[in-house]
Amino acid sequence: MTYFRITLIRSAIGLPARTGNVLEALGLRKRMATVFHPVTPSVAGQIMKVKELVAVSEVDEALTKQEGE
Repeated sequence: MTYFRITLIRSAIGLPARTGNVLEALGLRKRMATVFHPVTPSVAGQIMKVKELVAVSEVDEALTKQEGE
């Protein structure tokens, strides 16, 4: 199974509340935070809503916080 590795690069401060809500739904609360989500059409749609704020790559397995450090 493949995963999206999503990292928040830019803040949502000053942007519409809807943009901030999408970031929260993805689990991104702070800049430079990274989350992993399975590759699904719904997650891809959320990423497209905030594509200017995040960096996305596909990985083969999700890492835990301990493995990522």
